[in-house]
Amino acid sequence: MINKTNTTSTTEAVVIKQYKAPVFSISEANTLLQLPLHCVETEYPNKLGQTIGSANDMGEPKTLHPIFYGCFDWHSAVHGYWSMVTLVSQFPELDEAEAVKSMLKKNITKENVAQEIAYFEKKINNSYERTYGWAWLLKLSQALHEWDDPMAAQLEANLKPLTTLISKKYIEFLPKLVYPIRVGEHTNTGFGLSFAYDYAVALNDENLKKAIVTRARDFFLKDKNCPIQWEPSGYDFLSPCLEEIDIMRRVLSKEEFAKWISHFMPELTSANYQLEVGKVGDRSDGKLVHLDGLNFSRAWVFYGLANQFSEYKHLKNIANQHVAYSYPNLLGDSYEGGHWLGSFAIYALTQY
Repeated sequence: MINKTNTTSTTEAVVIKQYKAPVFSISEANTLLQLPLHCVETEYPNKLGQTIGSANDMGEPKTLHPIFYGCFDWHSAVHGYWSMVTLVSQFPELDEAEAVKSMLKKNITKENVAQEIAYFEKKINNSYERTYGWAWLLKLSQALHEWDDPMAAQLEANLKPLTTLISKKYIEFLPKLVYPIRVGEHTNTGFGLSFAYDYAVALNDENLKKAIVTRARDFFLKDKNCPIQWEPSGYDFLSPCLEEIDIMRRVLSKEEFAKWISHFMPELTSANYQLEVGKVGDRSDGKLVHLDGLNFSRAWVFYGLANQFSEYKHLKNIANQHVAYSYPNLLGDSYEGGHWLGSFAIYALTQY
């Protein structure tokens, strides 16, 4: 659970409310695990998001995607699997750890992966899940790679042909993307590059890493004065400004990053900096509940920045504030949010 305190600190006559760090223990993990366990094999409702070339392209979700058919849509199913792998790898003693392992072995097979690949290889699906779903697929592969369990190595090997295909698609696509996509939803370029970069580093995919570093610098190096006061838009679950920071802190040297961020968002260096949480008007609305996701994604960017550079440690309090707003509403939420928000919360908690 997330606990708040009324303790305040005064810096230059500005009173900043302090928020306690989120607790991420086996108790929270057992509870969070229920979200992906419930949805990864729940076929309906389902948003296929597909382009139909002929009647032959139509089919049940599980027929089209024998692994990633649950959780309402393909990408949410992918990060549902990532959530399960992450929780069980960090907390092997989870109550339902064996149920997770059984589900993973049943679904992530060579045969099922081959069918997922066949879908992507159809010309009509060339842009399918670009780049949000791609990024989460690579993040899932990274999680399997880093899980110290013999079964994980086999699952990673089973998934590898699809992972290799996604890496190839990134490398082919990035030079063609003339302008970065600066939105607060799925296609945000900074987000897609950040997760893919982490995979490339962890798996020593040097070609992908080089492609990401090159394009991130091309896209963002000259950016200045990001207007975060314009955020969020009504449906955002990512911050265009902060996602750009998240990739640039990865690809630039410490000296380059310090110079870059001093022009991009210089206000972040102030110990008095504050950022209001994204407020959700109706959590039963699948688009409006995106703002809970925004709070979690802002938090993971601030945690990452503060952990990498001590001069930004004050941003952890803002991250704590954002988690404190959305986390208590996560469990027991409607399926509109529950099918995906758990992954965002888990990733934010792992970055603290």
